[in-house]
Amino acid sequence: MTFKELNLIDPLLKALQDKNYVEPTAIQQKAIPQILAKRDILGSAQTGTGKTAAFALPIIQLLHTDHSQEKGRVAIKSLIVTPTRELAIQIHENLEFYGKYTRLRHAVIFGGVKQGSQVSALNRGVDILVATPGRLLDLINQGYIKLDQVKLFVLDEADRMLDMGFINDIKKLLKLLPTKRQSLFFSATMPANIVELSDKILTNPVRIEVSPVSSAAETLQQKVYFTNKSTKKDLLFHILKDKNMDQVLLFSRTKHGADKITKNLKGAGIQAAAIHGNKAQNHRQKVLSQFKDGSIRVLVATDIAARGIDIDKLQYVLNYDIPEDPETYVHRIGRSGRAGETGIAISLCEPEENPDLRAIENLIRQKIEVADNNPFPQTDKPMTAQEKKEHNKEKQQKKQAFFANRKKSR
Repeated sequence: MTFKELNLIDPLLKALQDKNYVEPTAIQQKAIPQILAKRDILGSAQTGTGKTAAFALPIIQLLHTDHSQEKGRVAIKSLIVTPTRELAIQIHENLEFYGKYTRLRHAVIFGGVKQGSQVSALNRGVDILVATPGRLLDLINQGYIKLDQVKLFVLDEADRMLDMGFINDIKKLLKLLPTKRQSLFFSATMPANIVELSDKILTNPVRIEVSPVSSAAETLQQKVYFTNKSTKKDLLFHILKDKNMDQVLLFSRTKHGADKITKNLKGAGIQAAAIHGNKAQNHRQKVLSQFKDGSIRVLVATDIAARGIDIDKLQYVLNYDIPEDPETYVHRIGRSGRAGETGIAISLCEPEENPDLRAIENLIRQKIEVADNNPFPQTDKPMTAQEKKEHNKEKQQKKQAFFANRKKSR
């Protein structure tokens, strides 16, 4: 199937041709016709499946061909809400590209930066607004945004939205939207609380599911180094002696860990920077630009901050920590080896992470190649079952304390 067979209008086909996009992904094939038919959508799809184009293309088409709009007056006709600044920026960039042969106006708003330029864009008139929840509600309360003309509402990455504590913000937004509207709801997972939320947003939706990502591109080589917690840093320096690794996206499980890794890399004379939720937005965008242009060799990221990072021809992904969720691993390494390009995914596995690695191998249905030439092999014994239980209990208590303190600070 081609994009032309999806009955997209010429301005969109021309933009897609500029990118040499011909064949739509599975979710695009399923979603675009239903959205053009003005149906509500309940979509189960993960980052990397082509989800943004699946809703962006039909939204642009529906608004572009809507001749009922009042001439001379630009009001927000479509609202797209997403959890992170990086995702919001990526969606906005895609909207600008796909809609470049139309006259629709787009804007993106998010917190962590001064609101002046965002307010100016809103005052010039916006057809499609991409927003994170906090800044959106803030500007609504200040009177800069009205949602009474919204015809198309998109809630993207709903499970991540709830994980980040935005559920009350979403409920507030729903009360401000017109009852009569088309709504598109996307979430990677569908636990009970997500289904309950979707019931409040959608009317007789079409259910669209894309199978969970369980494999990486065939052009991506995967390998693992078994090492110890105490020798991970030394192993990392050893790996980075390879000068061919001139652009590396490195994943850390925590923000504190990302900062510590970055500090160690800089101390070894390696250009590195961290990107995570505690970093200011202007810093994050500056660092991402420097990584893309080669000024920074290693970009250290947490999983949430990495949502929305899309770098052409990125060859190396390195997992400093093995993720506890196997699908997170697939998403991480999927940043490399895209569009037929080759890529290499390297993982450093300490004893306590051995079970997590086995879970990953079960998901992708293959054994990950064990790297040779490892000067820091795994020698420590994994935790006993009791030690693991106590460790997990302590970790859960810390997590509960974190969210309790976060709630108090609001």
